[in-house]
Amino acid sequence: MKVNYSIRDLEHLSGIKAHTIRMWEQRYGILSPNRSSTNIRSYSDEDLKALLNIAVLNRQGVRISQIAGMSPGEIEANVEQAAIVEGVPEGQVDAMVLSMIDLDEDRFEKIVSTSTLRIGFEDTMRHVIFPFLNRIGVMWQTGSITPAHEHFVTCLIRQKLIVAIDAQYAKPSEETKTLMLYLPEGEWHEIGLLFWHYALKRRGHRVIYLGASVPFADLVSVGKVRHFDWLCMIGTTQPSVADLEGYLHRLGDAFPGRNLAVSGARFRDFHGRMPTGIRLLDGEESMMAFIESV
Repeated sequence: MKVNYSIRDLEHLSGIKAHTIRMWEQRYGILSPNRSSTNIRSYSDEDLKALLNIAVLNRQGVRISQIAGMSPGEIEANVEQAAIVEGVPEGQVDAMVLSMIDLDEDRFEKIVSTSTLRIGFEDTMRHVIFPFLNRIGVMWQTGSITPAHEHFVTCLIRQKLIVAIDAQYAKPSEETKTLMLYLPEGEWHEIGLLFWHYALKRRGHRVIYLGASVPFADLVSVGKVRHFDWLCMIGTTQPSVADLEGYLHRLGDAFPGRNLAVSGARFRDFHGRMPTGIRLLDGEESMMAFIESV
């Protein structure tokens, strides 16, 4: 893991403003950063964990003065209890980050299971797990976690989604739609697509799940032999920026007159010409509105 963090790193990773961190340091001595010869602060992995623990309790309404009076063991015990019992999403995200850093599967499972019992699996995905994955994205950019940490939690989340998908069954009706879901070639970020699979099956629709990294020629071949009402794709890192508009036009040309939908981070800043017939879902609310309206 990263050895030194700047105060801006800690702000991004914890959601606590840099000026608040400085104030807490000066007034309560909650962290002990190293300082360079020019008085620039740098923080350790232990400082990061301590701040994340403090963030969990502070978001639960515990005053910083109270937290400062606790021992490290008392803080950790209160954090575990607060993240499970109180169920504030921001605090749960902080606690999940800590469980990822420590590779603590039991703690991670407990947070997710308790949230699922309280608000249901779908809302746990939307309001706890997806914000957690967004936080992981920030940590990845700052070098705060290793690939092993990311793989550890994404495998746990993927397992839960597959179990939830398998539990969904509804007898087909006249309103039942068939949706084909896939990721473009080179795209392996499957959690979002698995969530679509779950949410659509939960609403009684059929899903043809092609999964990750589907070559374009294979997609076209499958599309010729299987009926679908919608073809849906999520792109996080693929198609490449240089090929994005071209890929969309090839998609439109391959399936003329068909219902097509695309979503994902790759399309958020797309300013090219969107082919006729392709619906852009530009965020979670747009995605959920689509799922509800299918």
